Amino acid sequence: MSLRLGDTAPNFTAQTSQGEINFYDYLGDSWGVLFSHPGDYTPVCTTELGRTAALKDEFTKRNVKVLALSVDSVESHNGWIKDINETQGVEVNFPIIADADRKISEAYDMIHPNASVNATVRSLFIIAPDKTVKLIITYPASTGRNFVEILRVIDSLQLTAKYSVATPVDWKDGEDVVVVPAIKTEDIPAKFPKGYTAIKPYLRMTPQPNK
Repeated sequence: MSLRLGDTAPNFTAQTSQGEINFYDYLGDSWGVLFSHPGDYTPVCTTELGRTAALKDEFTKRNVKVLALSVDSVESHNGWIKDINETQGVEVNFPIIADADRKISEAYDMIHPNASVNATVRSLFIIAPDKTVKLIITYPASTGRNFVEILRVIDSLQLTAKYSVATPVDWKDGEDVVVVPAIKTEDIPAKFPKGYTAIKPYLRMTPQPNK
């Protein structure tokens, strides 16, 4: 049975490139990004893990902890990390989970038989501090992920978790946001003192409240 948005992310204990971890304990009160890779020593994955390491400060300032996963062993991960560091000019600074028995991959529906019965697809999960799944993105093995988009989604999720707003198409941090339909127009000034623009009765825009 596959995970859906709003479900509780399954907890697990696993061996990683940074030793044994319990997923919930590792996350603590942070947001989490858990993403899978078809296998070690693969070219697209090498660029993705390098990019993730390079974005350490961006994840840290958003209170996000990152974990990667593939079905290969810790020994394989450690050798691959050396290649990633060398070729991408980084230091991999997050755990890579070893999932040889595929228990975690199966719990998170990362194995798609029509794609491959031996490897995971490129699944990515964003998990809130309450351990619920807030975003699921699945790419084919041939396509690398866009981490600018992943950071953008984290910004949106963290903003909309605190305020009665949604983020419109192509929104970026600092731009105007949508007042959710549940807020009556007459109540907007009290909740959003920066003002608002009513384009239609159902489409009300306001400056981002925390900027």
